[in-house]
Amino acid sequence: MKIRYFDHAATTPVREEVIKEMIPYLEIEYGNASVMYSLGRNAKRAINKARNQVASVLNCNSHEVYFTSCGSESDNLAIKGFAYANKNKGNHIITSKIEHHAVLDSCKTLEKQGFKVTYLNVDEKGFINLNELANSITKETILITIMFANNEIGTIEPIEEIGKIARQKGIVFHTDAVQAVGNLKIDVEKLNIDMLSLSGHKFYAPKGVGSLYVKNGINFEKLQDGGEQEKNKRAGTENVAEIVALGKAIETIYDEFDGYNAKLKELRDYYISELKKNFKDIQINGDLEKRLPGNVNISFKNIDSQELLFKLDENGICASAGSACSTSNPMPSHVLTAIGLGIDIINGTLRFSFGKDNTKDDIDYLILTLKKIMK
Repeated sequence: MKIRYFDHAATTPVREEVIKEMIPYLEIEYGNASVMYSLGRNAKRAINKARNQVASVLNCNSHEVYFTSCGSESDNLAIKGFAYANKNKGNHIITSKIEHHAVLDSCKTLEKQGFKVTYLNVDEKGFINLNELANSITKETILITIMFANNEIGTIEPIEEIGKIARQKGIVFHTDAVQAVGNLKIDVEKLNIDMLSLSGHKFYAPKGVGSLYVKNGINFEKLQDGGEQEKNKRAGTENVAEIVALGKAIETIYDEFDGYNAKLKELRDYYISELKKNFKDIQINGDLEKRLPGNVNISFKNIDSQELLFKLDENGICASAGSACSTSNPMPSHVLTAIGLGIDIINGTLRFSFGKDNTKDDIDYLILTLKKIMK
């Protein structure tokens, strides 16, 4: 049976050209980047190349790019690391109720240590209110952390406006851009972003490598002790092959950005139109305009999403009921709860996210399969 994969928000397959780029650093150039002989120097040069590739995409300096193991580690390092290093300036942080758990749980940890956190509400489409953000700022506010685009409903937040508010008040602004990188063009200078988290496996690099942008001059503490890698901010022997892969993947996805994202939007809009033609009791969640190009979050009324997922899987279709990081959590989605959905709607919600290898034929098969299952 052919597998039709519609869960690219959870992870993406590794591109062939990315695998080719990383293989030499597994087989031949296997040196530790911290040593002085040629194998080590070659590894260090490869890491620096990847750093430049990330910096080019984000429009920042390469020395402002740090490599991590994933987006969650980047979020932890940005939020906790900044809070610990700047607690003498204030103890208040502002975030939203629909953040990834890497952000929410980091904030909860800080609350246990004496920090105060404001969790902003969102409207029915998932947008924060800029006036509520501005009114939540106090003399003790040191950090605003709002995600670039939501991983479940695909809503894209007003990042530039948030950045302006933060910059005017002299507050550092961090954004979890894990879902945005590869799907949206990002200029950290234009958008007034001070820190940004990303993860390679969302744009066709392997799992296990991420990155964190930190604007020059912003101080943050390392959370992991050991060596002095990553400018003494993230101890641990560098994962050279995967860092190389991340650099190649981010460069490639932005080299083909316009065509890639036009295709995702076309697939997304075609799927939504076919859903509306064929099903009456459905609800599309999130904003229809300011949303990730490949995201469709849909609620089927009076349907058990878990049972639907199993039946889709039996027909070779991969989708999800929300964030892949929360699949073992029996509690209803905090994102869908925050936008005001009732438990009966939440229980019938699925997320479909498209990628470079999906076709209209795949979507036609998906629609046909859904119709059969519903009967």
